[in-house]
Amino acid sequence: MTDQTWFITGISSGFGRELTEQLLRRGDRVAGTVRRESAAGDLAGRYGDRLWLGRLDVTDLSRVREVVDAAFAALGRIDVVVANAGYGLFGAAEELTDEQVRDQIATNLLGSIQTVRAALPHLRAQGGGRLIQISSVAGLAAHAGASLYHASKWGVEGFMEALAAEVAPFGIGVTIVEPGGARTGFVREGLRIAEPLPAYAGTPAAMVQAFRTREAPVVGDPRRIAGRIIASVDRRPAPLRLVLGTDSYGAATAALRQRLADVEAQGSEAAWTDAGA
Repeated sequence: MTDQTWFITGISSGFGRELTEQLLRRGDRVAGTVRRESAAGDLAGRYGDRLWLGRLDVTDLSRVREVVDAAFAALGRIDVVVANAGYGLFGAAEELTDEQVRDQIATNLLGSIQTVRAALPHLRAQGGGRLIQISSVAGLAAHAGASLYHASKWGVEGFMEALAAEVAPFGIGVTIVEPGGARTGFVREGLRIAEPLPAYAGTPAAMVQAFRTREAPVVGDPRRIAGRIIASVDRRPAPLRLVLGTDSYGAATAALRQRLADVEAQGSEAAWTDAGA
């Protein structure tokens, strides 16, 4: 379905940029947020008033609500809200500074939560819409060296999954996007790596330090990923999760099978703690 209006956080690069370009090319309107308006100046020049820009750092929670309210006031109905802004923080938990921990949670988790909370009154008032959370396979499968990144993604997935049941009565659909690695320049632009501690040299957590000098090979095509996200909006009911990439599918299914096996092995022990057992 074309002629829709989207609100997307973080459109200066990555999936946010790709989504915005595809939507504008096909004739939709986009309200996009950037930290610097010049980061999307070329798009504003090409597409004029079909692109509404708001300056926003999603860690400024009160500002998030102001920008969301302003976008709805300017554009009227917004059909799709995409919580996209975020980055990856890699390193063993002990290697991270307190500031790095706070910033990761503030951006990836609290920023997404506040974006959604700010949009909900508007979506309810207009009788429905779609919420899309850009997560990652890192929200389903965990690896050493990315504990805080996982914490932010697992947290936002729990929030969105519970939210889906809360807002369904209002005609609001929720989709969590689970991409694997994609050729978006994420390692160059969207990754921050902790200073290594000698104690972790040679351990599983140290593998992420290789990203300082080289990018890991990735299979995901950002154009195809953005296309699938856009197409998912026409699906009814909304798919709760959208798994994109063979690497995402493989890692997610392996992690979920292992988690289920771990739980099922404890069936009798779990029952033993019931009162009267």
